[in-house]
Amino acid sequence: MGERLSGMELVALVQRVFQPQPGESALAILVDLPDAKVADDASWAERRAIAAEWVEELQAHRSELGLDTHLVVYPNVRTNNGDLPERAWLHAGGALPSAEALDPAASISFADLYNAHPILIAITKFSATAPLKLAAKKHPIRAATMPGFRADMIPALRLDYTEVNRRVNLLKDLLDRAEGADFCFDTPAGPCELHVDLRHRTGHASGGLLPTPGVAGNLPSGEAYIVPYEGELPEDPSRTAGVMPVQFGAEIVRYRIVANQAVEVLSEGPKSLEEAALLAKEPAYGNLAELGLGVLSAFGVKPIGEILLDEKLGLHLAFGRSDHFGGQVGPAQFSAPEAVVHIDRVYVPETQPEVKVVSVDLAMTNGSSVALMRDGDYTVAF
Repeated sequence: MGERLSGMELVALVQRVFQPQPGESALAILVDLPDAKVADDASWAERRAIAAEWVEELQAHRSELGLDTHLVVYPNVRTNNGDLPERAWLHAGGALPSAEALDPAASISFADLYNAHPILIAITKFSATAPLKLAAKKHPIRAATMPGFRADMIPALRLDYTEVNRRVNLLKDLLDRAEGADFCFDTPAGPCELHVDLRHRTGHASGGLLPTPGVAGNLPSGEAYIVPYEGELPEDPSRTAGVMPVQFGAEIVRYRIVANQAVEVLSEGPKSLEEAALLAKEPAYGNLAELGLGVLSAFGVKPIGEILLDEKLGLHLAFGRSDHFGGQVGPAQFSAPEAVVHIDRVYVPETQPEVKVVSVDLAMTNGSSVALMRDGDYTVAF
């Protein structure tokens, strides 16, 4: 399984992230299960094994933690950030069942799960961030979501999250006071410029600390993020427009953005054709859903090919669902539950080596401009 956290390290992690309060008695660790439509894979099996080990270790250190820890399973929802099923299963121990083998009579509702477990950790294949963020608005829970978690992310759980949180909140403050962001990218096909409308929005901080009920966020963490204005106010269309490049392997796809929506693919190639077909079939796929500013590169963290960690390294932009961040696009805007997506594109040299972030400037509400990034690095003083 590779690197692991000891029982006392896990206790310290839960205490640092969640700061359990008097009267709280239980923690749930959630995993999703493979089924006939989504086959198991080695990383997913390892993730479930990590979750089971964490439950065992935390329960063995119940006296130090002050919480009972339960493993909770549910059928996978087949897409990132899709709505969770209505029911879940408390796992008593032993080998985990397949999704098809779950007994409906033994299930509990997610509402009952939330009422009994104010602290949740979701170590899943498919991201549960969006539905748990929405659930946290209705139930007094706080949740850490870890989609795609792997053992090689464990060093990122040992970072000084007090300092990470400080930097994230500084960036959030800048986003709160900005009304727009101007990007200049350099690609082999030439420069691409993009304006992102940040009016009518406030930023969010995900600094790895979740002490207050009503919140959910990724772990490992380390980003400030904001939903671009999507044009929902009458007679006030979104001003987000320009060209957004994304590198897929050797091909760079260039999306033309109008009114916060990818409406066309300007590039040519197999991936460009594939992305153009997706936009035509699923318009909500092209909604510009997030501008994110990660900080973990400064702590020596490197990308590993899993978005849970990689997006926390630096600049990222996302397409798709935004309602869990306070935006307007949710499952109802997609053709089917399994079509719901929130897809981050991370702009660091290791993930997109031929897309250079030349500059990012924030247009502030007072009329000033803040040089946020130059040549891929932050220029603001931390």
